[in-house]
Amino acid sequence: MIQEEKKLRWYNLALMAFVAVWGFGNVVNNFANQGLTVIISWVLIIGLYFVPYALMVGELGSVFKDGKAGVSSWIRETMGAQLAYFAGWTYWVVHIPYLAQKPQAILIALGWAIEGDGNLVSGMNTMVAQTIILAVFLFFVWVASRGITSLKRIGTIAGTATFVMSMLYILLVITAPALTGMSIATTKIGFDTIVPKFDFTYLTTLSMLVFAVGGAEKISPYVNNTKNPTKEFPRGMIVLAIMVTISAILGSIAMGMMFNANAIPKDLMMNGQYYAFKMLGEYYGVGNVFLIVYAIANMTAQISALVFSIDAPLKVLLADTDDNFVPKALTKVNEHGAPINGYYMTTTLVGILIIVPALGIGDMNELFNWLLKLNSVVMPLRYLWVFLAFIALKKAADKYKSEYKFVKNNNLALGIGVWCFVFTAFACIMGMFPTGMETFSGDWWFRLGLNVATPFVLLGLGLILPKIARRNKAY
Repeated sequence: MIQEEKKLRWYNLALMAFVAVWGFGNVVNNFANQGLTVIISWVLIIGLYFVPYALMVGELGSVFKDGKAGVSSWIRETMGAQLAYFAGWTYWVVHIPYLAQKPQAILIALGWAIEGDGNLVSGMNTMVAQTIILAVFLFFVWVASRGITSLKRIGTIAGTATFVMSMLYILLVITAPALTGMSIATTKIGFDTIVPKFDFTYLTTLSMLVFAVGGAEKISPYVNNTKNPTKEFPRGMIVLAIMVTISAILGSIAMGMMFNANAIPKDLMMNGQYYAFKMLGEYYGVGNVFLIVYAIANMTAQISALVFSIDAPLKVLLADTDDNFVPKALTKVNEHGAPINGYYMTTTLVGILIIVPALGIGDMNELFNWLLKLNSVVMPLRYLWVFLAFIALKKAADKYKSEYKFVKNNNLALGIGVWCFVFTAFACIMGMFPTGMETFSGDWWFRLGLNVATPFVLLGLGLILPKIARRNKAY
């Protein structure tokens, strides 16, 4: 009876997954990219991509419930140790651009909390700003190396607070015209402003949508903790999809009410969350109260995410390691249990990615937008391994038994796995092309070069470690 009470129900799973997968930044960034056409985009991306993706993760988690390293363990079981290493490497290395941007986000939140505007970062020379950002990153690498876990707990509380405020924002903006007499910013709404034009420019925004709904593999360990996996898990994922859809659509409508979708501010990606809460406080006559609370909570959550992302992905890479692929020196830990040599490797790559772009991008707003879009290209590369593992699972369906199956027909399931893999790869490739600037200009080529080179270099570095490991083993 006690054991039965510990089982998760579908509503527990849906809420856990919603908090883990979704965030207010997803609404702001994609509205900045597409305007109100993002409403149709949300419906399409969630129905055709997010739902099958989440259900595939459920089946993989059910089959490989004892895997320690998530997707890396799935690949090891289905495709062998060598590809498992590359899956683990990909999972770690795609966090490098993410880590390069987190200190920016921390400084931006700090500026809004103290000054009430975004001038602290946007007004700086890019090289000066990036040098400060590098110093911030180095400080938090030191913090992570000390094994400080209380900061992560505080970050969880702060992250929950920002999540609650994001939901509150949607509710307060939707009701603001009736309660406060707020005038709606987007007055011209028609077929052209709602339905996307499926042209080249639109296709370059797909990676940001994929980036927004990705990360469902975080909930894979809980599949077999549900009361009845074959019924409870898919029900939870469908409810999750409904919650994300409602939040995305209502959030986009709220943004359209507050900002003119036909004249979107250029710095909306960088400062949009803070503009939103500042204006919300003005509507309800409370000044900067909403802004300051959100900025402080978001800054704390960003600090925690930075410390966690320095440590956790590296441990995923090393958790199920094989000394044929990873040099033993990388697994060395300090007195606090931190893989210190892995930290040095992380610091080197992040430092390069913080400083080099500042040599060619002279505006902090442009630099922030570029790095965010680079994340949307690089981060989804780890999802490709999820789909590869699922494809391999379906090809050897008779070999594996699962309490829960996404689709009973193996051929149909295989086809959906291939679709998700191809769509993710296509979105990443299209996301490499710069937008919002003169095509084929010097800046355009510089950013395209960085966008193409960064994922290839980061993934290509993974070929070096096995050679070092085998040479060390030979000696």
